[in-house]
Amino acid sequence: MQAANFKVTFLGSGTSTGIPMIGCKCDVCTSTDKKDKRLRSSVLIQSASTALIIDTTPDFRYQMLRTNTTHLDAVLFTHPHKDHMAGLDDIRALNFLTKKPMDIYANSLTEEAVRRDFYYAFADTKYPGVPELNLITIDEAPFVVGDLPIQPILVYHHKMPVYGFRIGDFTYITDANRIDAEQMDLIRGSKILVLNALRKEDHISHFTLQQAVDLSMELKVPEVYFTHISHQLGKHEEINQELPPHIQLAYDGLEISL
Repeated sequence: MQAANFKVTFLGSGTSTGIPMIGCKCDVCTSTDKKDKRLRSSVLIQSASTALIIDTTPDFRYQMLRTNTTHLDAVLFTHPHKDHMAGLDDIRALNFLTKKPMDIYANSLTEEAVRRDFYYAFADTKYPGVPELNLITIDEAPFVVGDLPIQPILVYHHKMPVYGFRIGDFTYITDANRIDAEQMDLIRGSKILVLNALRKEDHISHFTLQQAVDLSMELKVPEVYFTHISHQLGKHEEINQELPPHIQLAYDGLEISL
């Protein structure tokens, strides 16, 4: 199945602390450039008939409000860390509007975390108004949401398996520092790649800026955006000047059409 035309909106492009980080007075956290203000990383994908989100961050409610999003068909989870799933409770507002459960696509590790952290949504006797969730367990097999075919891509966040997703010519990968050769092949041929680039210094579970550049060049994707950015990386405009022309930092509110 070929993907329909769709739009990608970056709801957040920051790492787990967001930017500015609480209490920090560094040049990035005190920057007046709105592109240096980063909520936790997530994207909204919208075709003519389908809307889905990748990850529900702690900023999910605000991300939905500031993009005037009133409908989602599904949530795709990359992994169970809190900066990627803590906002799931606010799905209940969309449940109220649609009168039906939200489809949640996640691997077994993430599904276990959802059932644990939002246990009240799965209780035999539910309190009125709790989130209504339809959990759908995924692995590396492709699946379809509405008119959007989705290919999971297995990457590693230190030792944790994390899913990136390829939708048509768009590939989104966050929280990774290793991608095996066979999974790299699933990315090749993408027209747009989104990849995490935490900072310039080495990190145990994230690609550095240079590692992300090198991987992007190896994959030969013509248009690349870096996300999951920390305040340690530097100011948006200054870092962009260091990057090749086809590679740029993403920023909150950035929209891409495919």
